[in-house]
Amino acid sequence: MKELICITCPRGCHLKVDEENDYKVTGNSCPRGAVYGKKECTHPTRVITSTVKIEGASQARVSVKTATDVPKEKIFDIMETLNHITMQAPVHRGDLVEKDVCHTGVDVIVTKDLEKITC
Repeated sequence: MKELICITCPRGCHLKVDEENDYKVTGNSCPRGAVYGKKECTHPTRVITSTVKIEGASQARVSVKTATDVPKEKIFDIMETLNHITMQAPVHRGDLVEKDVCHTGVDVIVTKDLEKITC
């Protein structure tokens, strides 16, 4: 039996997942907790938030995130990919940084507007 704390809402239910009984979840206050508990034990995923380099802006880096969750085992590969990306200002929230990052089917997008600076 695996014990988890659900992160799908602020309630933070204490879940118990019975791996020997088809990942039956108990302790959840809503159906989302059952889905989260089973998914966390069978195929965990995460949304990645990070930064990439940007040239021509008032800051050296711009914040980015995956558009949806990605398989947890791909996190280090995705971070390595983001480490090699340099964008050019201006960028706007929602702009595409990397399509189908590491063949996950998930795009990485910009989360902040940064205008081009003029000297």
